[in-house]
Amino acid sequence: MTISLYAASVPVLKQMLNALSDVLKKAEAHATEKNIDPNALLQARLFPDMFQLVRQVQIAVDFAKGISARLAEIELPKYEDTETTFADLQALLSKVQAFLDSIMPEQINGKEGIEIVTRPGTPKEKRFTGQSYLLTYGLPQFFFHVTTAYALLRHNGVEIGKRDYMGAF
Repeated sequence: MTISLYAASVPVLKQMLNALSDVLKKAEAHATEKNIDPNALLQARLFPDMFQLVRQVQIAVDFAKGISARLAEIELPKYEDTETTFADLQALLSKVQAFLDSIMPEQINGKEGIEIVTRPGTPKEKRFTGQSYLLTYGLPQFFFHVTTAYALLRHNGVEIGKRDYMGAF
């Protein structure tokens, strides 16, 4: 049995973004319940040289839309990354979920061999096939930022666990 490129990408991205949305709702409720300034969580970092929670979510979203758009060979939506509140992050997640909902399996399936170039014309330019981009670059990057967002919140006392991280599947 084989798995399609679509099945290995869009549904996985959607599941994890839904879970991230739910985790952020729990974080906001935690801040309210414990009388914590929401910015203490939104601006939290695991270490000073790492991005804060807001940026981790923005980058996860960037990878979700980038993976799906590149595999579908359509234009990447541009978002401004101006989010500063939990409500802003929820709106961002909703926007990318709607984008993912617009991508059909036939736009991605069969694109395992297409060439995907990241950061073209720069010293960081990388070339991939569609399949290698998804499996060795896109998904690992996406999961890194989703996991880091989760870890930031857990580290700061939000009561979440593996089931929250995984979401509904």
